[in-house]
Amino acid sequence: MEEKQETLKPSIHGASKAGKRERAFELSLPALVTGFDAMENRFREKTLIGSISAEEATVWLRSPVTIGAKLDISLDIPKTLILENSLKLQLSGTVRLAQMDSTRLRKKQLVSLQLDKKFKLLPIPPTIN
Repeated sequence: MEEKQETLKPSIHGASKAGKRERAFELSLPALVTGFDAMENRFREKTLIGSISAEEATVWLRSPVTIGAKLDISLDIPKTLILENSLKLQLSGTVRLAQMDSTRLRKKQLVSLQLDKKFKLLPIPPTIN
């Protein structure tokens, strides 16, 4: 009887379901994250998006958050050759993973969010220089 060997296929970072591949972008965009921390105090923190896809995003936060917490993210998308004006993307999600990294100087948490389907994409008026 001949056994079939299962070959390991490279996966795309951010794939969330078996058989379904989702493209995730590793980037470093400034973001403003707001919500309630583990002590139920409202926080507002500037940070960087580490990666983002249609279903999830990762950020580093100083504010401790708990699994299941709802957070709002606002990030500015800079204008490019294709994008004539900058845009503001507003989205929200639920914390699925919150992992402390005490080796980092400021003791931040790596937070992974399951993003909600609804989002807002708003134009940012160009500034006059």
